Amino acid sequence: MTTVSISQKNYRSKIHPQKFALWTSFASIIMMFAALTSAYIVKQASGNWLEFQLPRHFVASTVCIVGSSIALHLSLRGFKKSNRSIHKVGLIIGFILGLTFVVLQYFGWQTLFSYGVDLKGNASGSFFYLITGLHALHVLGGIAALFVALYHTFTLPFVASERRVHRYELVVQYWHFVDVLWIYLLLFILFVK
Repeated sequence: MTTVSISQKNYRSKIHPQKFALWTSFASIIMMFAALTSAYIVKQASGNWLEFQLPRHFVASTVCIVGSSIALHLSLRGFKKSNRSIHKVGLIIGFILGLTFVVLQYFGWQTLFSYGVDLKGNASGSFFYLITGLHALHVLGGIAALFVALYHTFTLPFVASERRVHRYELVVQYWHFVDVLWIYLLLFILFVK
């Protein structure tokens, strides 16, 4: 019969400090975007709001970030099952689609600018650039983490240790978070006009 001490049992039921820190950062990011979208609604209700057609680049970028999340999810599953090829291919595809997301966002901003929607004009354009730009910065942070994961994947021996799986899980969780956040922001912008 195996006995487990109370301190070991309590330790196992606690959340990992890094995961707790990540989830806490999610809460602060959610509060920031909730404040921005609330301010968007208030400012829109005050009148003098310019309505504009959203370029297709933003819909295409949504497809990219969702595809990226799926690829990274499969990559993580492959890593946990010690399937090197699925892990590598999923990570590469996820990284490329993440970069494509940012590039498409940039082209979308360029298109809006060519329509006459800029930061200095109407508040609607300013809010749009602010909200989507802040999100893109968070995505770039995720791309940096994916780059580190790629570096580790191609330079370190392929060992699905508990520590490495945990680190990669944090990266993938962050990526899923920015994915879901983008879907919320896009739907908000499309339907709150």
